[in-house]
Formats: sequence, C-alpha cells, structure tokens
Amino acid sequence: MASVITATNSSGLTTSADNSGVLQLASGTGNLVTVPSVTGTAMVSGNMPAFSAYANANQTISNNTITKIQFNTELFDTNSCFDNTTNYRFTPTVAGYYQINLGFLVTGTSGRNYEIVGYIYKNGSAYSASYISVTITNGTSMSRNLSAVIYFNGTTDYVEGYTNHYDYTATSTMTLNGGSSTNTFSGSMVRSA
Repeated sequence: MASVITATNSSGLTTSADNSGVLQLASGTGNLVTVPSVTGTAMVSGNMPAFSAYANANQTISNNTITKIQFNTELFDTNSCFDNTTNYRFTPTVAGYYQINLGFLVTGTSGRNYEIVGYIYKNGSAYSASYISVTITNGTSMSRNLSAVIYFNGTTDYVEGYTNHYDYTATSTMTLNGGSSTNTFSGSMVRSA
C-alpha cells in the first residue's frame, strides 16, 4: 500500500491510499514528485526541457567558413524549446544545467588535408569546440562529436551547433551529410539552478 499526499486549496494536505507501491507528492493540479519504493530516490518530473533534432538534408560547408548546422527535423522537443524552422537553436524555458550533444559527418575529397571543427555556440559565441586535423585517404568521410554541460538562465540563453573546415591542399567545399544517424543535436536538463 502507498499514499498520495496532495496539497489542495480547500482542504490543505490530504492523503489517499493507492496500490502503486510508491509515495506521490501532488499539487491540486497533478503529481509533482514520485518517490519509488525500490530505491527511495526522489524522481522529479514535469517541465524539464529535452530535445533531439537532426538535419534531414545535406548541407554545403564552404572552406574556412564557420557555418550553422540546419537541424530542421525534431525527434522530440518536450517543452517546445527547439526552433527547427528558422534559427535551429535550443532556448530552454527552465533555468538550470543542461547536457548538450553535437555530432555530424562530413564528406570531403580523398587525399586532401583537412582541419575539421565542431562548435557548440551559446548566445552567439563559441562555448565548446572539437578539432581534428586529418588527411582523408581510404574514404571521404569524417565525423566529429562533442558535448558540454552548460548553464541556461531559462529566458534568453540559447545554444546552436556549428561546423567549419579548412582544406590545407586547396580551397574546396565539404558536404555535411544529412540524416538522423549522422547529423544530430540534442540536450536535456541535468539539474535545476
């Protein structure tokens, strides 16, 4: 047997029995916190923003030009905080710390020497970057992955994904490969502020 403890406007705190085996703390509008009977760990749910998006089409990246990745398809967006139509950015509405992840695959020309960079931008400036210098020999593709835990104020802070490449051999373009498994941007709240 378990109990549901509810705060109401008319009766104050009320309790009711249920058969779930957990303790639930609730407001008059719904459950806020569930304490599982197995671990005793409080699991907080509610409006903890999370999103996952990808670019569903290839994108051309010019040589030595930092370019925003157009993540135009959402897999999920729990609080409608990700813009997948214009700015391709995540602006969480709850202040706190978020795990942000960026991954992409680019295609260049075999035999060329490249520097490939992935960036997580916060509020229009580079926050985190991942670099690699490589000569593409046996294939034409190279991937970059990076992540960071970032604080957001819950109102104006936002994050975007960017990439850049520099061709040491000659000026050329690279192709950012679209697809849900090759070009991804995601994030979720880790804890409140």
